[in-house]
Amino acid sequence: MMPFAFAFQSPGSEIFGVRWYSLLIASGLVLGTLLAQRLGRQRGIDPEAIGDLAVWLVVGALPGARLYYVLFAWQQYADRPLTSIGWGEWHLRVPTVLAIWEGGIAIHGAILGGLVALWVFSRRRSLSMAKLADVVAPALILGQAIGRWGNFFNSEAFGAPTDLPWKLYIPPGQRPLGLQAFSYFHPTFLYESLWNLGTLGLLLWAFDQPWGQKPGRIAALYGLVYSSGRLWIEGLRTDSLMLGPLRIAQVVSLAAMVGAVVYLGWERRRDLQA
Repeated sequence: MMPFAFAFQSPGSEIFGVRWYSLLIASGLVLGTLLAQRLGRQRGIDPEAIGDLAVWLVVGALPGARLYYVLFAWQQYADRPLTSIGWGEWHLRVPTVLAIWEGGIAIHGAILGGLVALWVFSRRRSLSMAKLADVVAPALILGQAIGRWGNFFNSEAFGAPTDLPWKLYIPPGQRPLGLQAFSYFHPTFLYESLWNLGTLGLLLWAFDQPWGQKPGRIAALYGLVYSSGRLWIEGLRTDSLMLGPLRIAQVVSLAAMVGAVVYLGWERRRDLQA
């Protein structure tokens, strides 16, 4: 038997009637907030302000994640712009774009929505957005590393078929059209979770270095390193959101990488001119 050979198989999407995805997202939020508060103290930011910011980020990220997903998967929703929510005999029709409980969210939409919330919060509290972003970035990548395991429990967001020693079993009913004959697929959730943990380690190391003391650099490093990993991992997936022939996540990742390199280059040039 080959070393490091293992096959993943989800035990189910729920535990004691609670969805694993919800538990993981909640865990990522709590642990991420605690980490951000600890890092905030090192930057002279009140931990209570970080706690308040966490609420703002959730309020901005969840609608952003859903809106982004629906926008680029509009063919799935064009014939049902409204959906139902209800308990017992009570029902309410709401726009599908708000129906986060139905599933279908995207991390890039969450990041964009969170950036808007971060900007508004920083203006209202008269705090440096760059400093706040540097504190949030490691917390965000920690939450992403945890949250990716929700894809495992849901048997979703996997890659192409594979016969590698490490692989993910997908039940027949959840295999993509044309790939029903295959049982094992790339565990892209694992690839990205491990990449995110490595990115977290890098960000925490850089946070304490003289280079990382300049506001905005940790956030830029997050954009560069996370996006470079997402770029190649997205190429393995079978369920990418598309913009014509392009995988939208790869387009956004490339844009983020270019933006981060330009920002860091501009920062370096300013340092040399100082």
